[in-house]
Amino acid sequence: MSTQNDDNQGVVWTVLIGVVLLAISLAIGFGLYRTGKGAAPTTAVAGASTGVAGGAAPGAVGTASADGAAGTATGVAAAGGAAPASTADMTTAAADGPSIRVENGVVKFYFASGSADLAPGAADALGDVVKGVAAGQTAVISGYHDTTGDPAQNEELAKQRALAVRDALKALGIGDDKLDLKKPEVTTATGSNAEARRVEVSLQ
Repeated sequence: MSTQNDDNQGVVWTVLIGVVLLAISLAIGFGLYRTGKGAAPTTAVAGASTGVAGGAAPGAVGTASADGAAGTATGVAAAGGAAPASTADMTTAAADGPSIRVENGVVKFYFASGSADLAPGAADALGDVVKGVAAGQTAVISGYHDTTGDPAQNEELAKQRALAVRDALKALGIGDDKLDLKKPEVTTATGSNAEARRVEVSLQ
């Protein structure tokens, strides 16, 4: 009788241990399954983000090239997708937003499509112009635009941009008598659309 009870207890313990091991295996397997399933969307999202970022920079240059007000929303939306690959690349930088570059003593302000907002750092960029005016020279301001959109609206926008630069110079203490707003004979600038949307400040 005792031997039969021992055999029954052994079977019960074997079944219990098997059930416990099965439960542990299921728990581990379910956990690994959930972990694997959770990792997949992360990879997919990362891939999607890469796709958006990779495609946004060309989109920013292309859609932000329109200089009319109608192109502004599209340009801003496309530009917001990704930062320029290099800030030294003026075409990309200008397309993504306002920027400033000084070349051979000429300060060039680049503008976003449909905008007359100056880039930060205007005061620093105009430092040599202020010194030149203090030495008796005159600051000449000329505005340009790209070839897209309505020509009349573009010329007005180029004028507004030039006035914004003039106001920045006046804020630095330069009087109206030392500022010359000079409309170029041809207001459509050369280069890419992003490079064309600019105001140049030179000393004479």
